[in-house]
Amino acid sequence: MQEWANQLCENRQFGSKMTDSKYFTTTKKGEIFELKAELNSDKKEKKKEAVKKVIASMTVGKDVSALFPDVVNCMQTDNLELKKLVYLYLMNYAKSQPDMAIMAVNTFVKDCEDPNPLIRALAVRTMGCIRVDKITEYLCEPLRKCLKDEDPYVRKTAAVCVAKLHDINAQLVEDQGFLDTLKDLISDSNPMVVANAVAALSEIAESHPNSNLLDLNPQTINKLLTALNECTEWGQIFILDCLANYTPRDDRESQSICERVTPRLSHANSAVVLSAVKVLMKFMEMLPKDLDYYGTLLKKLAPPLVTLLSAEPELQYVALRNINLIVQRRPEILKHEMKVFFVKYNDPIYVKLEKLDIMIRLASQANIAQVLAELKEYATEVDVDFVRKAVRAIGRCAIKVEQSAERCVSTLLDLIQTKVNYVVQEAIVVIKDIFRKYPNKYESVIATLCENLDSLDEPEARAAMIWIVGEYAERIDNADELLESFLEGFHDESTQVQLQLLTAIVKLFLKKPTETQELVQQVLSLATQDSDNPDLRDRGYIYWRLLSTDPVAAKEVVLAEKPLISEETDLIEPTLLEELICHIGTLASVYHKPPSAFVEGSRGVQHKRLPGSAGSGESVESPDTGSAAGVSDAPPAVIPSQGDLLGDLLNLDLAPPATTTGPPPPTSSGMQMGAMDLLGGGLDSLMGDESEPLGGDLGGSPAMGAGFGAPPAGMPASFNAPVSGGLDDLFDLGGGVGMPSGAYSPPKSIWLPAMKAKGLEISGTFARRAGVVQMEMTLTNKAMSVMTDFAIQFNRNSFGLAPAGPLQVLTPVSPNQSIEVALPLNTVGPVMKMEPLNNLQVAVKNNIDVFYFSCQYPISMLFVEDGKMERQVFLATWKDIPNDNESQFQIKDCHLSSDAASSKLQGSNIFTIAKRTVDGQDMLYQSTKLTNGIWVLAELRVQAGNPNYTVSLKCRAPEVAQCVFQSYEAVLKN
Repeated sequence: MQEWANQLCENRQFGSKMTDSKYFTTTKKGEIFELKAELNSDKKEKKKEAVKKVIASMTVGKDVSALFPDVVNCMQTDNLELKKLVYLYLMNYAKSQPDMAIMAVNTFVKDCEDPNPLIRALAVRTMGCIRVDKITEYLCEPLRKCLKDEDPYVRKTAAVCVAKLHDINAQLVEDQGFLDTLKDLISDSNPMVVANAVAALSEIAESHPNSNLLDLNPQTINKLLTALNECTEWGQIFILDCLANYTPRDDRESQSICERVTPRLSHANSAVVLSAVKVLMKFMEMLPKDLDYYGTLLKKLAPPLVTLLSAEPELQYVALRNINLIVQRRPEILKHEMKVFFVKYNDPIYVKLEKLDIMIRLASQANIAQVLAELKEYATEVDVDFVRKAVRAIGRCAIKVEQSAERCVSTLLDLIQTKVNYVVQEAIVVIKDIFRKYPNKYESVIATLCENLDSLDEPEARAAMIWIVGEYAERIDNADELLESFLEGFHDESTQVQLQLLTAIVKLFLKKPTETQELVQQVLSLATQDSDNPDLRDRGYIYWRLLSTDPVAAKEVVLAEKPLISEETDLIEPTLLEELICHIGTLASVYHKPPSAFVEGSRGVQHKRLPGSAGSGESVESPDTGSAAGVSDAPPAVIPSQGDLLGDLLNLDLAPPATTTGPPPPTSSGMQMGAMDLLGGGLDSLMGDESEPLGGDLGGSPAMGAGFGAPPAGMPASFNAPVSGGLDDLFDLGGGVGMPSGAYSPPKSIWLPAMKAKGLEISGTFARRAGVVQMEMTLTNKAMSVMTDFAIQFNRNSFGLAPAGPLQVLTPVSPNQSIEVALPLNTVGPVMKMEPLNNLQVAVKNNIDVFYFSCQYPISMLFVEDGKMERQVFLATWKDIPNDNESQFQIKDCHLSSDAASSKLQGSNIFTIAKRTVDGQDMLYQSTKLTNGIWVLAELRVQAGNPNYTVSLKCRAPEVAQCVFQSYEAVLKN
């Protein structure tokens, strides 16, 4: 469409003085027939008029494809205007008439050798725009000639044509050697040819991120910098974007490039300015900060950025979004330019809000008085959204610049006195944050805040006020009355307010227990019995149990000293900021998202990073030329959203565990547990002491507190058992030595459906291969964007299962692609009793978000290979374990002989110690040992002809018996 527009504009230059609008007004019947006759006329003028009418009809959407052969016949002409019109028609209809389009090939080939360079360029450009496979092979020879044409206009057109041809048939371009010719054009004497060659290579490289097409070296960079001064503005942008992908060898080369790029900062085109800023921001990373030139460069960067703010609002917004990134990375560039970010009365709201954000980022002790005066003025404006943001900005200034806190609080109190509802509510929200930042300093204003309690109707403001009342209940005489007033409409409040009210009343009870006992019982009853919100109910139960079992512990937990809040809570995460700086001047810098988050298909997936700073010792290689394994240096950290239900998953660090060469360190039961088990039942019974001799206490202490109880009825009966495995590298568990024949592996089940994880579907199962537990998963991308940066972490669980290394997803997962991953696990992670016992809560992170799911692992995965007891030890232990610890189960519909059953169970590390036959019934005595040292002893009774088996299990930790029985049943039935 852009080609049409360009060519139509060019055609106007050749047209007559009179207007062409007449061609768009005819609506006669039989028009096609008339046009056909005119196109075949002998008169040149009549032909040209007819072609113009055809193009006009085509432009307004009429189907004139029936005229294809007649229009093609008009190609044989010396008239450049007529030729352009015919080529325009061809571009539009060649796809629907591929066989007819071949008729035009000879003319194209002939035109590519025309003495007029305009016609040569026009022919090769049109052939590149005709996306028909049959024609592409005929295009190769003319294109090769045009790439080496004596006229630079033809060469620059041919360079772009290579990129178009690559899009249609990449293999053909590579086979014909056009890419090498394109690389040679970077050394061309004409700057526009250089710019187009760079643009074409960049375009091709984007669709093939791993190809090293733009092999940048100091010689090439020098040629590009030379061409930079002489080519058009769009050519300059292509070259600057290409320079931004280069990593200089040292600070001297970096400085040299910066000096030659700096003049582009004064260009009239804002896109050139931003591209130059991108190059300078990247190369500054390598300059030592004590260098004089570094300071000079900082000063030179400010004026062009300020100038961008005098453009129209849309351009201002783009500039402000980019400046926001620059200020987060290098605030010193614009620290003296605060005034240009002051809001004008006629600025659109989107510009105002962006300016406000940058003002806060630039606020410092030197300019805070000026900023506060300005913000107070904004708080009296008529635009509600802008006023809210201005009031919040005052609070953020107080948190950022400590010396201004008192003045900010005073300003907020003045605003509260205006009694404007939304101003009061925003002020209360930010004052809560100020209390968090400066405890015991400004609490004198609480009385003023309480006066406005009745006017609060927004959840965030109500929650903030409730937090203040609960936190400072001892200073507010009627705190109980205030909180009771909120309690009256408890079920009508939002979740945020309900949770805050529950916590505030519990705080009040711990501070004034005698006066508020009835109030706390009322709120706990509302939260646990009358609410269907799981967050609220869980928090209510935890408080209830804390208060009923150990009020001292409750006081330590609920009234614990809170950490101070950080100054800047809305900064972009550093690795993302680095990537966005490398994309200044593109959509990514406006969205503040990496290209992979919004670009479909394979393009834009290449992650860019800034080079290591001078003297830091960091590698300055690009991320794509990293280690052979392809694993990034620092795994990304998970930052889940507030309010997730998975407890400890909120504090996960997804760094890979430190690898150790020796055996895993022994874990003691006390080390991983908290001070007390809030929800009843200790976990000591699961933490075996492996140092005990076999004849003594076999890895278990008597169960404490309430037992684990049986898992719910809905729990799946089939569990995973090992399939064939090998002793090769843990991260490559593809094959090797086979396991005993009794092993089975259930099919994978879906753990995380795509609709709950923004398009990521995870199905999986567990297996034990060559003594290693592993989690085998299929990751499927059902979203529209590429997924990268995968990481995984487990919550604390009953047996300390944890990843033995990072999640190895070495290539990006494209839309509709599935990838198989095997994650080795160990059992040295933190321990906490789960319900059911084999429940595992998992967090998976990728470049889109963090997702949570839970699954259940078969306990047979934890049966170790050295679980076979000596006969005498077995006998002594069976007698030693109390009869109360014995559980008996029925395995129904099992048609195996005792020997077949024994062999099958041995495949899952359940070993037969002895066998005896009594009255035609085979009795197998078996032992198995779990990874944490717990021994399970079993007696399996198999009666010939009876499909029902009986299994009796004895164990010092009887809680595991139910899970062990389920493993027996799963192994024998599969």
